[in-house]
Amino acid sequence: MIDYLLTEEQKMIRDISRQITDEKIRPAALEHDKTGHFPHDIVKVMAQSDLFGVYIPQEYGGMGGGIFDICLATEEFSRGCAGIALCYAASALGTYPILLFGSEEQKKKYLPLIASGKKLGAFGLTEPSAGSDASAMLTTAELKGDHYVINGMKHFVTSGGDADIYTIIAMTNKARGARGASLFVVEKGTPGFEFGKKEDKMGIRASSTRELIFTDCKVPKENLLGKEGMGFIAAMRTLDISRPGIGAQAVGIAQGALDHALKYAKQRKQFGKSILTFQGIQWMLADMAAQTEAARALVYASAREIDAGCKDVGKDSAMAKMFASDVAMKVATDAVQIFGGYGYMKEYPVEKFMRDAKITQIYEGTNQIQRNIIGLALMKETVQ
Repeated sequence: MIDYLLTEEQKMIRDISRQITDEKIRPAALEHDKTGHFPHDIVKVMAQSDLFGVYIPQEYGGMGGGIFDICLATEEFSRGCAGIALCYAASALGTYPILLFGSEEQKKKYLPLIASGKKLGAFGLTEPSAGSDASAMLTTAELKGDHYVINGMKHFVTSGGDADIYTIIAMTNKARGARGASLFVVEKGTPGFEFGKKEDKMGIRASSTRELIFTDCKVPKENLLGKEGMGFIAAMRTLDISRPGIGAQAVGIAQGALDHALKYAKQRKQFGKSILTFQGIQWMLADMAAQTEAARALVYASAREIDAGCKDVGKDSAMAKMFASDVAMKVATDAVQIFGGYGYMKEYPVEKFMRDAKITQIYEGTNQIQRNIIGLALMKETVQ
């Protein structure tokens, strides 16, 4: 692995996350995959290790790091189980809107709870009729006196039902289209806010995915993040800075699959010798290693660019998410191939990595949408 010149604090984050992965996540991964149970006990260990606060400013109880720091933890957790890793990373996705657009009062109210791991965050954007076309959302929020009344539904919400603090997008002025969307904080337990069915998923099964249902849900007007009409812009900016986290999850999946494939290739004997001695297997592993390292480098570079305060990061974060997730799918598929028939069996770990990898090409914007983002950005660039 390339030396990415981590600081001592970053090495500590990586090492603690790796220890939790080896001691807690890996032994529990298959069981959580079978049952689909949310890993509350492992999340508690993550919280006790202060990892939920790595990206939150110190004045709100965090460690004062950034996107790069949460990518390090997410990658390590994903080497063990991408679903359990998502229970950690999804809280950050729900928190970024508060960090980016929250008032001082809102930050003081919510960020210390999230940084401590006492409360988890979640982000509600997608609806049955509004996936990649976020401007088509139907959930509404109407100001009535000192409250907004929210009606509608979000679906495919990661950590839905298990998270406590939700940042959701709703239309406050339908006539303005995307410019009529606004961003709100809605707390679990608010009257009129309920959870729908828990989805039965192909992969990342330890992570809960549910519908959010709003029926005349009254939210105090001070729960509006930023100003009315900023919701769509807030959502797009949130996704721009969160996509390296999906890339980090994908890198962790690829690395985990590669680790298992390499170990198996050393142990598996055919024709009287280890299959690792066969040139065909060596070439597959070489490509898997090179692709994984290239994805890691792109994800790290994108995360560091965001943390440095660079503007117009959308193209680079889209490339990081797109490339890393494609690599995860390719490497996990090749790992199954190296295992042969055993790779297809659930008692061996790589078929789970293959199932988990697929979602990284889909959520937070499909890879086709990422290519659209990259292509549009290239069109705007001046060629000298």
